[in-house]
Amino acid sequence: MRYGLRIALCFLLPAAILLLVLGRHLLDLSNQYSAGAYLVELLRGSRNFEALASPHGAVGDKVIVMAKLEKEHTEWVAEELPDWQRAIYTVNPSRPSEGEHALTTPVNKGHESMAYLTYIIDHYDKLPSTIAFLHSHRSGFFQAWHVDAPLHDNVAAMRALQLDFVQQNGYVNLRCNWNPGCLKAHRKNRHVTERVWREFFEGTSTPPPPNTTVSTADGEHSSLSLSRADNGRNQKMLGIPNEVGAACCAQFAVSRDQVRKRPVEDYIKFRKWVMETDRDDASSGRVMEFLWHVIFGKEAVHCPDQELCYCQVYGQC
Repeated sequence: MRYGLRIALCFLLPAAILLLVLGRHLLDLSNQYSAGAYLVELLRGSRNFEALASPHGAVGDKVIVMAKLEKEHTEWVAEELPDWQRAIYTVNPSRPSEGEHALTTPVNKGHESMAYLTYIIDHYDKLPSTIAFLHSHRSGFFQAWHVDAPLHDNVAAMRALQLDFVQQNGYVNLRCNWNPGCLKAHRKNRHVTERVWREFFEGTSTPPPPNTTVSTADGEHSSLSLSRADNGRNQKMLGIPNEVGAACCAQFAVSRDQVRKRPVEDYIKFRKWVMETDRDDASSGRVMEFLWHVIFGKEAVHCPDQELCYCQVYGQC
């Protein structure tokens, strides 16, 4: 082989490998951001979810719970979704709250989870029938890429949300796209460690998932099926399930009945963990992101079929 050709191959081979890796990464990002669908909707200028949406239930029987930074604007909730009650918590107020609707959290930690848990604790005995937990940003390709609606618009998502299905299912993740969180490679969750699982659920009413294989501290596996009554006595022997998975990113809706399947003391315990854990704001918030579905009664891996999810959650059948 000529010297020049060998030199060329030495450069071309690494370049080809780099392009292959970069190409796979870009395809993954495109899937995660639903880039193709976003571009189509942008060019069409349409709002399919909004067009299909119809009023659900009695006005005032549903609430949007949200955490926001003081600088963030959330006026869009009242302007675009006036049929929803609003509980919007400022997590970093620079001055004492004013007015009856000025809500704050005990501390600014755990990202949105501190507001979510505070709302449940404070309103446990007077919850509306449907509670939707949302991020403060309305839309945007980069900021709100996780919103599963045309143009990543939370208004479109809320207008299309099938409240009857929320009541039937108890808990629904507002993201149907499996990427990230539900793909096989994502289910060995590095955030929900065995230590975290034990600290978080010990002493609560969380039973282990029925007939679930769990990992124990010594690396062995055992299959456990305990009743709720047995759970208190056996909680300490439980390890983390082998896999924990759910579509990201801490936006979901629950029914009042589902919330009340746990005593309020459980939610107080969960909030206490967020406040006292040595994990920082971002890390504790990420742990919560991957535990909401477990808190509200779903299996450790909760990944509904994507097409069925869009149909049942948003009426896109």
